[in-house]
Amino acid sequence: MAVRIRLKKMGRRHRSFFRVCAMDSRTPRGGKVLEELGTYDPVVPETDARAILKADRIDYWLGVGAQPTEKVNALIRKYGTNGTHADRQKAALERLAQPKVLPDPGAPASMPKKPEPKPEPEAKADKPAKTKAPAKAEAKADVPAKTKAAAKAEAKDDAPAKAEAEADVPTKAEAEAPASEAAPEAPADAAPAEAISEQTTEDETKVEKVETEEKTEKVKETWTEKVAKTVKKMKTSTKSKTEKEKTEKEE
Repeated sequence: MAVRIRLKKMGRRHRSFFRVCAMDSRTPRGGKVLEELGTYDPVVPETDARAILKADRIDYWLGVGAQPTEKVNALIRKYGTNGTHADRQKAALERLAQPKVLPDPGAPASMPKKPEPKPEPEAKADKPAKTKAPAKAEAKADVPAKTKAAAKAEAKDDAPAKAEAEADVPTKAEAEAPASEAAPEAPADAAPAEAISEQTTEDETKVEKVETEEKTEKVKETWTEKVAKTVKKMKTSTKSKTEKEKTEKEE
């Protein structure tokens, strides 16, 4: 059996991926594999990091007599034991292991517009609360200021009129007496009405209690009837079973 070290194609369309395998020369490209010896990914950006080989196992198969293909032989010369690109491969793998650094995008080309402030609602001009104050001020301004002499003269002229008005005013006792006599008496039927309302509420509660008691008694009766029926059915079923067993034994 001739053993070949060749590439086995994997992956999908437009995204190929290869495995370096030791296979029988008579098996097809995607057939049974004796051993997987590495990988080759052509999509990796670093060219020296695309091939990763198991150098020890490749040396074993080469010592046994396996023959590599041209492409695999080129990979072994570059990245196998004592390969020409071994140092480059290490540096490329270290670069891939480092985190990606994104460049600073800089200032944005356009800033979002700030929302415009809403206009405040205009004050109503026809409010009565605001118009009363200036009206009062105008009325006070139109009244002429009285001098002290004019005020004294008016007080002297109005003295007899005040005396006549005081004579016609009734005293406090006279004002209070008719008010007390004219006060309407409280109706005498208020107390019986309240008593009647209390009696009706008590009667209603008693009727409700009686109705609830009747309902509970009916429920109890129906429940006892159901229990009695089930017990009878159980007894009849057990009796029928025992009778059948007796007849079978007698036979």
